[in-house]
Amino acid sequence: MPQSAAILSPCVKVCRIEPGGDVCLGCERTLAEIAGWGLFTNAERAAIMATLPARRSVRRDGGTAP
Repeated sequence: MPQSAAILSPCVKVCRIEPGGDVCLGCERTLAEIAGWGLFTNAERAAIMATLPARRSVRRDGGTAP
């Protein structure tokens, strides 16, 4: 059975963490998610990817990302 392709990083090469925060304003991942990305399974990566649109929406609407 062929292996599925790895889910690529959502990094957009705009790495910026606000002071006191832990979410990248470029890709919306937490520092822990960024650090662990290479070790995560495709299922874990997919779960993170699924949360990113909501994080962007919250930040765009003036809230704080979860």
